[in-house]
Amino acid sequence: MGVELEKNNSISKELIDRFSKDFSNNPQQKVMMNAIKKNGINAVAMNQDSPVSMQYTFSQEITTGKITNQKQSGRCWMFAGLNTLRQHVIHTCSLESFELSQNYHMFWDKFEKANYFLESILGTLDEKTDSRLVSWLLNAPVQDGGQWEMFVNLVEKYGVVPKHVMPETFHSSSSRIMNKLLTAKLREGAAKLRAQKASTDKLRLEKEAILGDIYRMLCQFLGEPPAHFDFEYRDKDETYHRDSNLTPKTFFQKYIDINLNDYVSIINAPTDDKPFGRTYTVKYLGNVKGGKDILYLNIEIDELKKLALKQLEDNEPVWFGCDVGQMSDRDTGVMDTALYNYESALDIPLQLTKAERLDYGDSLMTHAMVLTGVNVVDGRPNRWKVENSWGKDPGKDGFFVMSDQWFDEFMYQIVVNKKHLSKELQMSLGQKPIELEPWDPMGSLA
Repeated sequence: MGVELEKNNSISKELIDRFSKDFSNNPQQKVMMNAIKKNGINAVAMNQDSPVSMQYTFSQEITTGKITNQKQSGRCWMFAGLNTLRQHVIHTCSLESFELSQNYHMFWDKFEKANYFLESILGTLDEKTDSRLVSWLLNAPVQDGGQWEMFVNLVEKYGVVPKHVMPETFHSSSSRIMNKLLTAKLREGAAKLRAQKASTDKLRLEKEAILGDIYRMLCQFLGEPPAHFDFEYRDKDETYHRDSNLTPKTFFQKYIDINLNDYVSIINAPTDDKPFGRTYTVKYLGNVKGGKDILYLNIEIDELKKLALKQLEDNEPVWFGCDVGQMSDRDTGVMDTALYNYESALDIPLQLTKAERLDYGDSLMTHAMVLTGVNVVDGRPNRWKVENSWGKDPGKDGFFVMSDQWFDEFMYQIVVNKKHLSKELQMSLGQKPIELEPWDPMGSLA
């Protein structure tokens, strides 16, 4: 077998001629070639029946505030988390809409990630710089992405503030250059720490100096976070309210006041290396040192779906992570496995399973949003309402609609209150989690 493979390891002219002849002898393929060249594959492959069938009508819906916009930043996980929390402020204060400051959390997330990165560098001084682990750590130390537990860490340590208290800046909405400069500074810091043969105490003093530079940079990019502020608003009845000298943590306690530790991350990763009913964590994945570690409970997709449905029926939105770029259209907001018929357009099979897509790098969690509705027919959901954070223009006024089949294939994580879990699943949460490598697909950040 090896000898045969070696004999045929190059592309011959005869092979190319055969492929070319096969293509030329199929008139339908040439027609499709011209259509795709002119219009692009998505326009040609789109199944026009899909957007028609994916109505924006749902049997169960939660009233939400106005659609938010993360703009040119990767803060979807943060927007989704704050969009779930703002519902409590809207209800408590009897408001039409309300928005919490995403910039405030962005500042503290970057600062905490910088410390997490530098601590990880100090913990891997015995590793070679070109080792897989150190290379992974150096790749993107302060990227915009995050996970649910990372969001909880920020809220519990720093509280929340209304958006007007720390509004968006140029670089909170367009983060690429800021991230590039912060990363350059942290890589410089890593080089200094790894080059020194100093005591632990001296290394930590050097780390603090690097963090001082990062703090100053973040203040220049994002502004300095407030320690105290006044909260003024008019409710639905136009009654004026003023609450003075609040801290971010007292604001959370007074106007939101939920126990975020009651919420857990449930995933569906149907790969052989991740048995269902087990818990998982990911090495070197986090933001706040001393905060919550990533913790997943892996279950079957039908069970995960039931939990999402229970929480929506309890009139509470569901934070979720998915692979948004798969079989979805930004303009219509449709997320449906039947949206594009690539196989017919290209005359080739595309048959990876969900597990194979994870194992072979074809899919992973890329975006976080919020489920705010569902359409149930004969006891089963057939489509889900999705609150996105891309502004009001995509989809229908900023909302997307997800088919139940899309949920099966590209939904990877939901966050639900533990009260919705069966006793068996609640007991499963108590297991010692299996540690996944940092580059595992379930270590991806939304």
